[in-house]
Amino acid sequence: MALFKMDIPQRAQPFLECGIEECERNCELYCNPCHQRLCKQCRDEHLKSLENKNHEVVLYQQRKRQLPVEKCKIHPTKDVDMLCEECQVPLCSKCVTMGDHERHKFVDLEIVYTEKFALFQQEISKIHEYFLPTSQDLQKEIKKDSSEIKYIMDNIRTSMKTEGETLKSLVDTVVSENMEQLDQIEHSLLEDLNTQDKTMEDYITYLNNLVKELHRCLSSTETQKLMSEKKPKIRSIPETTKPVTPGFTAGQYSESDVTKLLGKIRVPNTKSKKREIRPIESVYNTAMKPTHKQMKENRKKYEKKQTLSLSASVTKVREFNVPGVDDVHHVSLDQSDRLWISDNKGNLVQTDLQGNVIQKIKTSGESEGYHTVTQDRDLIFTDKYKKVIKRITQDKKITEFLKTGDWEPLCIHSSKLNGDLLVGMGKAGKGKVTRYNKTGKELQNIERENKGKRLYITPHSITENINGDICTSDNYKNAVVVVNKSGQHRFSYLGQGSVLSLHGICTDVLGHILVCDCISDAVHLLDQDGQFLSLLLTPQQGVEDPLSVCVDDENNLYVGQRYTKTLTVYKYLQ
Repeated sequence: MALFKMDIPQRAQPFLECGIEECERNCELYCNPCHQRLCKQCRDEHLKSLENKNHEVVLYQQRKRQLPVEKCKIHPTKDVDMLCEECQVPLCSKCVTMGDHERHKFVDLEIVYTEKFALFQQEISKIHEYFLPTSQDLQKEIKKDSSEIKYIMDNIRTSMKTEGETLKSLVDTVVSENMEQLDQIEHSLLEDLNTQDKTMEDYITYLNNLVKELHRCLSSTETQKLMSEKKPKIRSIPETTKPVTPGFTAGQYSESDVTKLLGKIRVPNTKSKKREIRPIESVYNTAMKPTHKQMKENRKKYEKKQTLSLSASVTKVREFNVPGVDDVHHVSLDQSDRLWISDNKGNLVQTDLQGNVIQKIKTSGESEGYHTVTQDRDLIFTDKYKKVIKRITQDKKITEFLKTGDWEPLCIHSSKLNGDLLVGMGKAGKGKVTRYNKTGKELQNIERENKGKRLYITPHSITENINGDICTSDNYKNAVVVVNKSGQHRFSYLGQGSVLSLHGICTDVLGHILVCDCISDAVHLLDQDGQFLSLLLTPQQGVEDPLSVCVDDENNLYVGQRYTKTLTVYKYLQ
């Protein structure tokens, strides 16, 4: 018997009409015996009737649920409307008189049905308002941990490979030096032996000539002549030396010695901690509605993102002037309501979306993308001459955040994925990208591709794509250089057959890469695999010498240009 099979509405109706025909007033009450919706006026009329005067009329929320109509299997003409409390079996009024249920207690099935209905609704409410959101939050945490594990493992692999390459390089250096020393010894020994060989060759020639001369004397027929010849004095055999050859002492090392040089994996000896599950009391009665509202908003954002695509044309939304700067070389978004804007003379200003200046500071920054805003809304900016990175907190205090050694920090980006800082640096005609965590600990250095070729010369502007790729515009190489989150080179974009002069770079919610080119006076649009899609903005849209680009959470595109204080906002996604 499908006693509790019912259609349960997901949400209560905001307005219920009175069930009395031709009455359009709001329903507030309910007659349990009649299962009739009533307004206050109709209730009074309803109870005036002698037939209805003893009916139970309650608030609508406290109503009894109407039983589904179900016929008794034993007495097909009777409806099931009672419950045997001892057997827990639904019965009709005729069944209660049968011997199987003699002296058993019975209860109105409608009362039990209503209680069960309310109980099940409460459980459904708990599932939707606590168990599902909590489980989804835990699942997000698990996925985040999974991504973090992969990231940590990739970093360990990179470190291990670096250590191995370093050791190989040292081994090659030592072997090369030993070989060079051996070559020098060999050359010296052979040169000495060649000299000795030449000395012996000359001495043998001398002896052969002497023998010939003596034979000539012996063959003479003139006795007097032979008698007059003096006995020759034979020169002594020249002294020679036997070379002393070098030896080789093999190195004494074991596998453990190599492990000490290369490092080893530290296996944690602590047990995994159980994830904390917030108690149901913390949300069930107080935070349910806000949680649902937030989930609904997040779902709407996600659904909106899934339907976004490139518009057929780019539309100018608005533009405003930025006081305090000569032009707009770089823009950093501070949430959705404020911007940090810099020129090439060290002027850095914070404005609202109408161009009203909130604060202004003087820096040593020039044309590079030298500032960024963190997840905590702190401003981070570089000082390439002092080789430091500084932080401005919400209370406007400026502190030195970290030092970059002998490398000049040129451009910087705060990751929206994990809060890491990506810093493009330069030194003596070579460049690199270094990753730091939120506390300033160095995590990764990216300098060369697999074949050893340098990836960067002068990183000008840097950003991160939705897949973790690090995208850098290098205005000395005139290229967009893209590596994955492990630092492996993915591709370089060199333009469409003409030389580029690249400046600002950013990415959007769909993974597009947008980069400014001052030679074509255009903003180039690429997909996340480096394929050229279009010139998004050109001189036909009034763009000249674009220097900076960024996209906010509402998918508005901000473009700054040289020789003007104007910041222009466009729509290009729909």
